[in-house]
Amino acid sequence: MGIDSLIVFLIVGAVAGWLAGLLVKGYGFGLIGNIVVGIIGALIAGWLFPMIGISIGTGVVSAIVNSTIGAVILLVLIRLVKQA
Repeated sequence: MGIDSLIVFLIVGAVAGWLAGLLVKGYGFGLIGNIVVGIIGALIAGWLFPMIGISIGTGVVSAIVNSTIGAVILLVLIRLVKQA
């Protein structure tokens, strides 16, 4: 992985984490937290979507959409665990 790929990876993670924080009210993690949430969301979406047969596409925009959906799933699960 080159430095340019790493930068895109971090930017996608930050944007996805930020969007997920907006969609799931009450969650704001700062830049580093958003990157971590976005990257974990991308891992969740990358694991879950092929299992259920969903393919959004390729490119940066679809990576952001996938990561955001995965990050929302992560934040909702965290909220459910905190409530229990």
